[in-house]
Amino acid sequence: MRDPLTHRVIGCAIDVHQRLGPGLLESVYEGCVADELTRRNIPFRRQVALPVTYRDKHIDFGYRVDLLIEERLIIEVKAVAHVMPVHHAQLLTYMKLLKVKQGVLINFNVAVLVRGIKSFLL
Repeated sequence: MRDPLTHRVIGCAIDVHQRLGPGLLESVYEGCVADELTRRNIPFRRQVALPVTYRDKHIDFGYRVDLLIEERLIIEVKAVAHVMPVHHAQLLTYMKLLKVKQGVLINFNVAVLVRGIKSFLL
């Protein structure tokens, strides 16, 4: 069974996809999902910096998490022809670095959004 927060966030993404359809840039979908989250009073942060620690030194390489929901769920937005294993690895790494147990990869470049959603748990 899906977590209620995850369910609500995916509902936001589905509403965005139903209104816009596939074919736009990731940044457009991310912004529209952020708008839906705001409308539904779901706390989130957008484009969260993801510093990497190497040998006890924090280094900013410019990595950003698309959406961090209630500090416990990462949403990674894609708009690609095919989700690749590297996209899964990216989200899993973000989850490990931020110590977040839940993540959802959402690819908006599909005809039916449920086919573009993949959930991850650590």
